[in-house]
Amino acid sequence: MKNYTITVNGNVYDVTVEENGAGAAPAARPVAAAPAAPKAAPAAPKAAAGAGSIQVKAGAAGKVFKIEASVGQSVQAGDPVVIIEAMKMEIPVVAPEAGTVASIDVAVGDAVEAGAVLATLN
Repeated sequence: MKNYTITVNGNVYDVTVEENGAGAAPAARPVAAAPAAPKAAPAAPKAAAGAGSIQVKAGAAGKVFKIEASVGQSVQAGDPVVIIEAMKMEIPVVAPEAGTVASIDVAVGDAVEAGAVLATLN
C-alpha cells in the first residue's frame, strides 16, 4: 500500500492506494487545509516592499513551475509572468495589461490556489 496526499478544490486528502489491484477501494479522509496557509505568509513581505496596482492572479490551482518575468521588467498584455503546473500541464499566467513588474509574490515550487496573487505590475 502507498500513501499519498492530494488536494482537490482546496481540500487536502490523505489517500491510501493498494498496489496489487486486488482488494478494497482506496480510502480517503479529509485533512485540515491549514498546511497551505504557511506558504502564503512569506509572500506578504515581498508584496509590501514594491507592490504594484495591477494584480496578476492564478487562473487555476497548482504549483509554481517557472517564473518568466523579473522585478523591473516591462511586460505587454498577454506576456507570460509565471508558469503554473496543474494536472501535469504547464499553464501560463499572463499580464492582464502592459506595465512593469513591481513584485513577484511566489517562488518556484510554491502551491497556489486559483485566484491567488502571484505578482503585481505598475
